[in-house]
Amino acid sequence: MPRFHTAMKLTLAAAAVAAAWSACAAEASKEGKDIQKVEVRASGAEYDARRDDTASKIIVNSEEILRYGDSNIADVLKRLPGVTVAGGRGSTDIRLRGLGNGYTQILLNGERAPAGFSVDQLSPDAIERVEIMRAASAEFSTQAIAGTINIVLRKAVRTAQREIKALAGKGKDFSQGNGVYTLSDRDGNFSYSTVLSANRLNFHWLKLIQDHGGDAQGRASLLRDADSNEVGRMEYINLAPRLNWNLANGDTLTSQSFLATNRYRVVATVDIATVFGPPQDFDGTANLVRARNDFYRTDLNWVHKLAGGGKLDTKLGLNANRNSNATRQTGASHGVPGLDRRVDILSREHGYTVTGKYAMPLADGHALSMGWDGADSRRADFRGQREVALAGKRPANMDEDFDADVRRLALFLQDEWAATPRLSVYAGLRWEGLETGSEGTGFAPVRNRSSVFSPLFQALWKIPDTKDQLRLALTRTYKAPATTQLIPRRFLANNNSQTTPDFRGNPGLKPELALGLDLSYEHYWADTALLSASGFARRITDYTRQTLLLENGRWVQTSINDGSAVARGVELEAKVPLKALMRTAQALDLRASVSRNWSRVDAVPGPYNRLNQQLPLSATLGFDYKSADTMESAGASFVFKRGGVMRISAAQSSFVTVKRDLEMYWLHKFTPKHALRLSVVSALAEDYLEENTYSDAAGSLRRNSLAPGAAQFRAGLEWKL
Repeated sequence: MPRFHTAMKLTLAAAAVAAAWSACAAEASKEGKDIQKVEVRASGAEYDARRDDTASKIIVNSEEILRYGDSNIADVLKRLPGVTVAGGRGSTDIRLRGLGNGYTQILLNGERAPAGFSVDQLSPDAIERVEIMRAASAEFSTQAIAGTINIVLRKAVRTAQREIKALAGKGKDFSQGNGVYTLSDRDGNFSYSTVLSANRLNFHWLKLIQDHGGDAQGRASLLRDADSNEVGRMEYINLAPRLNWNLANGDTLTSQSFLATNRYRVVATVDIATVFGPPQDFDGTANLVRARNDFYRTDLNWVHKLAGGGKLDTKLGLNANRNSNATRQTGASHGVPGLDRRVDILSREHGYTVTGKYAMPLADGHALSMGWDGADSRRADFRGQREVALAGKRPANMDEDFDADVRRLALFLQDEWAATPRLSVYAGLRWEGLETGSEGTGFAPVRNRSSVFSPLFQALWKIPDTKDQLRLALTRTYKAPATTQLIPRRFLANNNSQTTPDFRGNPGLKPELALGLDLSYEHYWADTALLSASGFARRITDYTRQTLLLENGRWVQTSINDGSAVARGVELEAKVPLKALMRTAQALDLRASVSRNWSRVDAVPGPYNRLNQQLPLSATLGFDYKSADTMESAGASFVFKRGGVMRISAAQSSFVTVKRDLEMYWLHKFTPKHALRLSVVSALAEDYLEENTYSDAAGSLRRNSLAPGAAQFRAGLEWKL
C-alpha cells in the first residue's frame, strides 16, 4: 500500500498543479496579458472527428450500431473496417490488425475494462458510439500495440424516450430471446437515461474431433475419433443508468453505472473411440458446469470550467465482480468409472479508479492538457476439489486459496498544435507504472513491477486545393501480461497430451514493448464519401509466446519472453453513397474494406512464424438502403477472414480455415413508432475447422476440430411509447 499512497499523492499533486496553472492564467488575464483562445472545431454539424482530429480516429455512431438489430456489441464490431472478431460459442476475442490476445485494447468510457467484464454483456442500445483508434494517444493507456477500441455508453439526452424491443432468434443449434427497455427524459438542468436488457440463449454445440499420430518414420501410429457435445443455456440481465446535472456555474456532474448478472449452465460430454494406437485415460468424460457472474461498476464524473478557457475533468470509479463456478467432472474407460471429481471456485474482485484531465488553450494555436489515471484492484480466489475414490485410486482432495492485487498509475501530458490551417500536430508523453502481487496455496508469493515511458507523435496535413489529407503517427506502446499468466499455479487437463496440455503461469514474464509507425492517405468527396489507404509497422521486443514442456510425464504449456517480432500491414477502405455518383440514385450506401497483415517472430523458425493467432487477411463488403420516407430500410454485410497455418514453436503449429459470414436485415416501420425487423446471421452456414500439431524427432500428433455451421434467423418488434 505505501506505493499506492505515493501514487495518490502524485495524483493530488497533479491536480494542484492544474489548479495553480489555472489561477496563473486567470491572473495573467486580469493584468491584461492576452491569452489566445484556440477554436478547436466549428459547429457540430460541420465537425467530423475522423476528418478533423489530428489523432486518427474512426467514429461509429448509434445509428450504425443499431442498424442490424444485434443483441451484443461483438456482432456490431465484426462488420467494421479493420476489426475482426474471433472465437464465438461463449468466448469472444476482438482484434485490430488481426491481433487479439491483449494486443488490442478494449476500453469502456475511456478506461480499461475491469476483470470479469465481457463486451458480450453490453447491449448495443446502451452504447452511444464506438471509437476506433489505430495509433495510441497519451490520454488513454498505451497498452495498445495493435490499437484501441473505446466503447462509450449512452450520454446525450435530447428528448424524452420510451422504447421497447423484443427479439426472437432460431437456428439449428440454438434458440434465443432478447428484450430491451430504454427510458430517458429531462427536467430543467437534470436529465437521466437507462437501458435495461435481458437475454436467454439455449444451445447445443457440436464439435467433431479427430487425433492422428505418426512415428519417427512417418507411419500412422494413432487414429482416434471423438464427439464433443455442449448442451446448455446462458442468461443475462443488465442495467445501464445515467444521471446528469448541469450546475449553475456551468459545471456538470454525471453518475453512470453498469450492472450485469449472468447465469451459465452446460453439460459437456466427450465420447472417444480409439481406432488404433494407445488409448486415453478416459474414453468418455462429462462435465456439468453451473456458473454465475455478477458485475457492478459506477462512475461519478465532475467537469469544472476554469478561467481562461480551461477545464478540469475528474472521475472516481468503483467496481466489483463476483464469479462462482461449480463443476462436476466424471470419466470412464470401457464403461468403468475412473474419475468423479467436484470442483468449486469462488472469485471476488473489487477496486477503484481515480482519473483526471486538465485542459487549457494556449497562445499560438496550442491546446495543452495533462492528467492522471490511477487504479487499485484486489482479487481473492478459492478453489476446492473433492474426489470419490474409484478403481482403487487415492482421491486427490485439496483446498487452494489465491489472492492478487493490481495497482496502476499513469501520468500524461499532451499538446495539439494547429501550426497552419493545413497542418496540425499532436505530441504526447505518458508514463505508466504497473505493480502486481499474488500469493496462495502451492506457490511462493510473487510480486512484479514494471513501467513504460511512451513518447507519441501524430500529424495531419490537409493537401492544398484538394479534399485529400495525409496522416503520420510514431508511437511507443506495450502489452502487459495478464494476471493469470503470472500465477505459477497449474491447471490440469483430464486427458493430458501435447495438444491438450496442462497450463501454468510464469511469474517472471515482462511486458512486451513496441515501436510503431502508421501512415495513411484519405480522400473525401461529397458528404460521407471516403477512400483511404493506410499502412502500419510494429517492432516488438520481449515478445511473449507459448512453449510446451514435459514435466514428470505430463505436458505443460506456459508463457515465456523470447526475443523480438515484427508486424506490418496495409488497409484499404471505401465508403460510397450512391448519390455521390448519381444525383438521381436511391439512398444506397456502399462500403468495403480489405486488411492484409504480415508478421514474423524471430525466435520461431519459418515459414508461417506469425504473431499469436494473427489473421493475415480480412475483408468486408456491404450496403445499406433507406427509402425516401425512411419507413423502409435494408442491408447486407459480407465478412471474409483467412486464417491459414501459424508456427507457434519449432515443434508446434496450428491452422484455422477460411471463414465467410453473410448477414442480411430488413426493417419495416408500420408507423414512425412501430417497426418489424427481420435478419439472417451466418447465412452461408459454413463449418469451422481448427487444427493443432505437435511434431518432434519421436513422431507427431495432430488434432482436428470441426464445428458444423448453422444459419440463424431473427425477428424483432420495436415500439416507441
